[in-house]
Amino acid sequence: MAIHPSAIVDPAAKIGEGCEIGPFAIIGPEVTLGAGVIVKSHAVVTGWTEIGDETVIFPFAVVGEVPQDLKYKGERTRLVVGKRCRIREGATLNLGTEGGGGVTKVGDDCLMMTGSHVGHDAIVGDRVILANQAAVAGHCILGDDVIVGGLSGIHQWVRVGRGAIIGAVTMVTNDVLPHGLVQGPRGELDGLNLVGLKRRGVSRPEITALRAGYQMLAQGEGTFLDRARRLHDETDSDHVREMTDFILAATDRSFLTPK
Repeated sequence: MAIHPSAIVDPAAKIGEGCEIGPFAIIGPEVTLGAGVIVKSHAVVTGWTEIGDETVIFPFAVVGEVPQDLKYKGERTRLVVGKRCRIREGATLNLGTEGGGGVTKVGDDCLMMTGSHVGHDAIVGDRVILANQAAVAGHCILGDDVIVGGLSGIHQWVRVGRGAIIGAVTMVTNDVLPHGLVQGPRGELDGLNLVGLKRRGVSRPEITALRAGYQMLAQGEGTFLDRARRLHDETDSDHVREMTDFILAATDRSFLTPK
């Protein structure tokens, strides 16, 4: 363990083996740092916050502050950050709220680039990337392997399915299908994240099935939900069924639908 003399570390904080805490960093009393966590100079980790092993928090990031929610009245809520995350300069991750389940959660191996934000009660999966100044509002759910481009915003209560990609400077106000590709100022669904699927080693037959399923959702008979139900009953593809399960699940938002 290496703690710089100018760092302010509350005696009640739990500091794991091999942690490094840089100059002028602040660690609050209810913070737990896993093994090998690095908190660089001038970063703040506060609130009832748990940081997973080998995560690195860069200068001027603020992790575990109170929610930006006027309904928050000081209730004791949490932030949980997974292992091997990179929380870059100026990023902000807030605690949960009592009305939203009480916990904000970030998975393993995530990259929160400079100035990005994770709002209260958001649930962020593994290997998620938020590019510079991207903002995830309260109560959002982001699946594994999601990428959100720079200067983009995800509206509160929106779900973004696994493997989806959001282009830069995009506002997303409705749910995004797993493996979807979203771009444009007002967030239009513009196909599938084929590059991401290939990079993750998804087989050619599965990609072909996904493309066919996407076309059925875009052009089939009946309403969008009717098409999803029919596709769910007809498909043998795990990836297509993941997409239809997402569509048929409960949600507080409508969907970005295929063109």
